[in-house]
Amino acid sequence: TLASASSSSDSDTGGASPPPRKKHRASAAEGAGDSSMQANGAGQGQESPELSCLNSAQNGESSSAGGTHSNGLLSSTDNGNSVGTSNGASAGPGSGTSAASTASGSEVGSLKKKKRLSQAEEDVIRLIGQHLHGLGLNQTVDLLMQESGCRLEHSSATKFRNHVMEGEWDKVGLGLPWLHNSMHFDRQGIGDLPGDLLSRMKFLLLQQKYLEYLEDGKVLEALQVLRGELTPLKYNTDRIHVLSGYLMCSHAEDLKAKAEWEGKGTASRCRLLDKLQTYLPPSVMLPPRRLQTLLRQAVELQRDRCLYHNTKLDSSLDSVSLLLDHVCSRKQFPCYTQQILTEHCNEVWFCKFSNDGTKLATGSKDTTVIIWQVDPESHQLKLLRTLEGHAYGVSYLAWSPDDTYLIACGPDDCSELWLWNVQTGELRTKMSQSHEDSLTSVAWNPDGKRFVTGGQRGQFYQCDLDGNLLDSWEGVRVQCLWCLGDGRAVLASDTHQRIRGYNFEDLTDRNIVQEDHPIMSFTVSKNGRLALLNVATQGVHLWDLQDRVLVRKYQGVTQGFYTIHSCFGGHNEDFIASGSEDHKVYIWHRRGELPIAELTGHTRTVNCVSWNPAIPGLMASASDDGTVRVWGPAPFLDSQEAEALNENCSNMDS
Repeated sequence: TLASASSSSDSDTGGASPPPRKKHRASAAEGAGDSSMQANGAGQGQESPELSCLNSAQNGESSSAGGTHSNGLLSSTDNGNSVGTSNGASAGPGSGTSAASTASGSEVGSLKKKKRLSQAEEDVIRLIGQHLHGLGLNQTVDLLMQESGCRLEHSSATKFRNHVMEGEWDKVGLGLPWLHNSMHFDRQGIGDLPGDLLSRMKFLLLQQKYLEYLEDGKVLEALQVLRGELTPLKYNTDRIHVLSGYLMCSHAEDLKAKAEWEGKGTASRCRLLDKLQTYLPPSVMLPPRRLQTLLRQAVELQRDRCLYHNTKLDSSLDSVSLLLDHVCSRKQFPCYTQQILTEHCNEVWFCKFSNDGTKLATGSKDTTVIIWQVDPESHQLKLLRTLEGHAYGVSYLAWSPDDTYLIACGPDDCSELWLWNVQTGELRTKMSQSHEDSLTSVAWNPDGKRFVTGGQRGQFYQCDLDGNLLDSWEGVRVQCLWCLGDGRAVLASDTHQRIRGYNFEDLTDRNIVQEDHPIMSFTVSKNGRLALLNVATQGVHLWDLQDRVLVRKYQGVTQGFYTIHSCFGGHNEDFIASGSEDHKVYIWHRRGELPIAELTGHTRTVNCVSWNPAIPGLMASASDDGTVRVWGPAPFLDSQEAEALNENCSNMDS
């Protein structure tokens, strides 16, 4: 329409361009001719696999004398004035011609005002189109692509997708050569060779074809695919051997179970397409659900950057609002004193939640261990039972992996340890190898049948639940112990300001961490990768045990030569908490050196902090003031109480 209107206007009015007029009309005719050829599909064989917005000619629009932009918008050589009119007046006979000429000029002028789309804008349009297509709004997608001049994906990719979803495997094979050329164009010099990628794609397609034949009971056809198509690929021969074994399946359900396959239909073919799309460049076929993936990544990034985020990450976008940035209030964080436990009558040296988070054990200088029950609803703690008879006091506690047993150790001059059955309150074992021993630390083997113990006088033992000595390591002055998840290696900090790994099976040891000052205590993350050290006069240090490097030094805490126990905590162990000699509890985000919260309330040194492993918003601290404080989120407060809370929980963004 535009081409004919422009030509009519040009011939009737004499054109807006300067002489020679004949040359101008010839140029316009050539442009129209080229446009009609493109609109009729000519030259498709020369089409580049690189996808972007289409030329307007590909949408059925013809170009003007000035040519077209790559996004299909008309270009101009007349400073933005529409071609085909002369100051709005007609130069030829008839008012109808003048009206057509004016209409043509206004339409061309409006098109010229369209902004050429950038690559980012084209990508956004394609992402929106893919998402709308997934919602079934296909007419909306067609209108969006038509108006923007973009294309969701290459027509050959669309055919390829449809053939896969319909199970038309022979037609799928015909489309692979074009996809191979597209991969070569986009991935040249990046990673795998295109031929290898093509083999992977063929293998996945033929595997689906083979399995569907087997499900339909077409054993001969399946055998032909296996011998005549899969085997000649010479790709993943181990998998081909596995596939050949499926020929012996007696029925379809047996095949699905052994192959761990959903069966013939939409589900398995969609999964196949998702795998195939990982080998295709996005210019040819967008990765599946790309917009949802980007939005999910944005939400996760905001959560990761949130200093106080302490809840389980929900991968579904339905649980969040995309209209607001994610932010957590510090009032949702465990920096409010929820409960003060005063049953101990002397300094409380240690506290530790059970592995399932249902109980808290506290050890004191008053010779007792108290077991507290955690209410699953209110998160209030109540006294469950008291374990007595630890003459030297209790300075360290360790829960067995299944929380059935609890081992209690004393201070430096204590040569005994107690192994209690928590469920019955009975003492199972009271172990002492020698009155000259000092058993001040203990760690459970992951199997729950053995434990290691030691002290600063050079004892380092491995024992069973009855206290029988299984192995020993002479001359190691142990300060703190930890058993790694493999069940073989034991980490021990010693008086040489280091942490070494000891293997009781082959009696080998190696240095892992070396500090410049005494290591008073340490703990290890659940995955065994990170170690948290309380270092005398230095504070809290984070080490990477695998790379054997110091990751971070946390600031603020006062650490002298008292034994203070810090901990990992919160959801995904994103936080670190430690007591301090300045009577405070400090909390850091694992990635930041400055504390995000300083908790006040204790009146003497805070010896130990334990974070509940099952309830991320619950934490306990033990102090020389004889109390155990239980910390949780702030309740619903009025404005005055909220101000008081803010004073007690001073926060600093790192």
